[in-house]
Amino acid sequence: MPKLTASMSLLFSPASIGRIPLRNRLVMAPMTRSRANPDNIPNSLMTEYYGQRGSAGLIITEGTSPSPNGLGYPRIPGIFSLAQAIAWKSVTEAVHRKGAKIFMQLMHCGRVGHPLNLPAGARLLAPSAVAAAGEVYTDKSGLQPFPIPEEMTPDDIGMAVGEFAKAATNAIAAGFDGVELHAANGYLIEQFMRPNSNIRKDGYGGIIENRSRFLFKVLGAVISEIGRERIGVRLSPFGVFNDMPLYNAMEEEYTWLAGQLETPGPAYIHLVDHSSMGAPAVPDSVKKAFRRAFTGVLILSGGYDAARAQQDIESGRCDLVAVGRPFIANPDLVERWQSGAPLNQPDISTFYAPGPKGYTDYPFLKEG
Repeated sequence: MPKLTASMSLLFSPASIGRIPLRNRLVMAPMTRSRANPDNIPNSLMTEYYGQRGSAGLIITEGTSPSPNGLGYPRIPGIFSLAQAIAWKSVTEAVHRKGAKIFMQLMHCGRVGHPLNLPAGARLLAPSAVAAAGEVYTDKSGLQPFPIPEEMTPDDIGMAVGEFAKAATNAIAAGFDGVELHAANGYLIEQFMRPNSNIRKDGYGGIIENRSRFLFKVLGAVISEIGRERIGVRLSPFGVFNDMPLYNAMEEEYTWLAGQLETPGPAYIHLVDHSSMGAPAVPDSVKKAFRRAFTGVLILSGGYDAARAQQDIESGRCDLVAVGRPFIANPDLVERWQSGAPLNQPDISTFYAPGPKGYTDYPFLKEG
């Protein structure tokens, strides 16, 4: 990999999200790693993992559930209990000591889960009683078909909105610089937005203005708690993960959404393009629509290397670039990209396995 020249240094120059300063424009993307303790409590291994990657400008955590009902996968962390919030403090302190900022991604899995992955008393909830196609892994019984979820009542919707708001407050109390609402990749907020998973007949179903209402309710509630300058929103237009098929009005509806998000004014929008992993590409017209309509910070992610990241930042296509898998295998990715050093390759078999292997044991350059 060639070393970046002085003229290509914008990628590593300071930036900001509102009043939050970032030392560079590289973002560690949110990635499920499934290493939390029982009761979905962060642990010392997670503290080490995030601290190792503290040379990023911004770290966005793995999806963290705001509710017991949102724990769709095994061993994912939560932010709905006091013990969880206290445990997260060691993570934020470790990251801040390294100089990075850190946002917590709030992810309610909705129908993407299984009762075997939920704690006692929790419920598998979704906009409609429509099961996702495919299977989900459980520690107890391996792969299981996605079950039919319960359709959320108006009271359930109000409770979920409140849980997101309380989770945001807990995150700030735990030392996070902000939160990212996960409205992408087929999880609860996007389940409301997509017509295949939302067949409601009330004010949360039908036209896009109704299907996006849950997103704006959550966004408004979180803004009321922690302020808009501490909130980002992640979206995946043309994403198909977790049984989110394409539909004819998708470009039109996401273009409309770009304009609507300008009014509440979250600090950033994070657009996901998973075409490097086999998903349909997000059309340039959609990315340009968000660039035009939204005046906050725009983060793009999906299959970036250093050269393309630099190019998109220099051309004004985005303000920050989020990188996923390269950060898994290269805790010192910033240094490697700056120096042109070779990259460690990620071990996919360890992405979601418990323990330090493939998590905190990737070598740094200084160790090589």
